[in-house]
Amino acid sequence: MIDYILLISVLTGVGALLLMILYFKIQPFMALLISSIIVGIIAGVAPMQIIATIKEGMGSTLGFVAVVVGLGSMFGAILEYSGGAEALAGFLLSKFGEKRADWALVLTGFFIAIPVFFDVAFIILVPLVYSLQRKTKKSLLLYAIPLLAGLAITHAFIPPTPGPIAVADILDADLGWVILFGFIVGIPTAMVCGPIFGKYIASKIYIEAPSESASEERKDFPPIGLILLIIASPIVLIVLNTMLNSSLSDGLGISANAKLWISFIGHPFSALINANILAWYFLGLRRGFSKSELSKITQASLGPAGIIILLTGAGGVFKQMLIYTGTGEMLAQYFASIGLSSLMFAFVAAALVRILQGSSTVAMITAAGITSSLLIEPMGEMYKALLVIAIAAGASIMSHVNDSGFWLVSKYLGMNEKQAFKSWTVMTTILAFMGISMVGILSIFIID
Repeated sequence: MIDYILLISVLTGVGALLLMILYFKIQPFMALLISSIIVGIIAGVAPMQIIATIKEGMGSTLGFVAVVVGLGSMFGAILEYSGGAEALAGFLLSKFGEKRADWALVLTGFFIAIPVFFDVAFIILVPLVYSLQRKTKKSLLLYAIPLLAGLAITHAFIPPTPGPIAVADILDADLGWVILFGFIVGIPTAMVCGPIFGKYIASKIYIEAPSESASEERKDFPPIGLILLIIASPIVLIVLNTMLNSSLSDGLGISANAKLWISFIGHPFSALINANILAWYFLGLRRGFSKSELSKITQASLGPAGIIILLTGAGGVFKQMLIYTGTGEMLAQYFASIGLSSLMFAFVAAALVRILQGSSTVAMITAAGITSSLLIEPMGEMYKALLVIAIAAGASIMSHVNDSGFWLVSKYLGMNEKQAFKSWTVMTTILAFMGISMVGILSIFIID
């Protein structure tokens, strides 16, 4: 039975959110808070209870997200500054060779976007794409699309990037399962969106690299083995923690005390602190960077992280308001009655917000808040992890003119709007549908 007052409250709240972002250009952080208040007022929540719900939603969300996003940002900043991203790209290109450079670039993007933000990683690595185009005289898109596909997929699917971290926290999903499913879904998606689509679109659209600049090429890169070890360390620890503390470890004879220590060492806090210490010492101090330099690098990285942290907290407020008013339970019962799965609902909700307002992060957090309020029955960790990936897939769809990424890509690749629509926008749409298709297949086999 639909409570129309609750339905009107949530529709008004979402409508107000989009109106504030699209028309009035209000920051999404403020817009999410205002929309949460609107939902509460229309649903009949007492004024001071609205304030209490805001405090509860913000506090319960930021206790985890603020620490992980902050640590992840500092880790990525040191890797970027040390030249680690460029070193990994150069290593993969040398191993794959010029003929398979597109496959090397999709792998480069896939791994570099784990610690480094999408836009920063793209700007760092785009000179490699330029260089390949000048050598081969083939379309720039043959190399750029695979790189972009790898960056976009990891940025959306695999923690500790901020988007999936925020969604996992709002849905209370285990990061280890999110990482595992992110890789399982991301690898075939990257293959289709990157080298396969890149080869096709490069045959249709010819783009040349811009004129070569006179900038000096960097030579003093850190060892590739060290870079791979440092990038892999937090991921391996988090996944090991999940696997060894799940039913999959039954029969291994691990004591309860050992599992407690594994949980501590493999917790995202501990894993990312460890990664930061390794990066600070081996990529920083050991390579001649001063302590003050490293301090400035990491301090500067917390500016962009602060915006994401506040936005995620506001998403937690929106989620808490939907739960408190009972809107989530009402919608869950309605969607169940018409046979719409929560996975598909999560994908569609994220896709609609993404298409309307542009930001994938806002789409992910908004969809996570709505979807979380629908989870009225206990769900297994695997299913919640798939919900995170479904939201991430929907929030990646159809990047177009209201997305800053659209203009970043078109500017650096020298494309007009029509060419960007045919290449970048189509690639992100394929990414979204491949992602949700893989999620649907995996949902058939999950054991909880």
